[in-house]
Amino acid sequence: MDQTQDKIYLTQEGFEKLEKELKNLISVKRPQVIERIAQARQATSSPDNLELDAAIQEQSFVEGRISDLTEILKRAQIISPKVGQKVVSLGSTVVVEVEEEKDEFTLVGSLEADPSRGLISNESIVGKALLGAKVGDVVTVSSAIETTYKILQIK
Repeated sequence: MDQTQDKIYLTQEGFEKLEKELKNLISVKRPQVIERIAQARQATSSPDNLELDAAIQEQSFVEGRISDLTEILKRAQIISPKVGQKVVSLGSTVVVEVEEEKDEFTLVGSLEADPSRGLISNESIVGKALLGAKVGDVVTVSSAIETTYKILQIK
């Protein structure tokens, strides 16, 4: 995980989802893996204990994820849309016109980005271009192709 970045932007929903995952890993998954390791050790004295190897590998994954989530939650800054905002900012839901079609995006931090659900990262090309725009602005995004976004509404 990149330690140079100060804040990790999350919606309240995203924060709660990660917090729930962390609690589950600590209170449910970790004890299950520890028990699995103990059982695998008792099951055989063979040096080729594949079940033990798999359990230890799973424990490594669980502990790594616990460490990552702890760091993310420690550095998290909750974003929430401001009612009546005049410019696009982190947490804004933006209705745009793209190639004569309406589309809607919510700007979120990179950890929650999911374009298929209309959640775009503030660090993406489109997200960066939309930040600071106002209703009526036309924003051009140049990547492999050039696309223009007309801001219709900020929620």
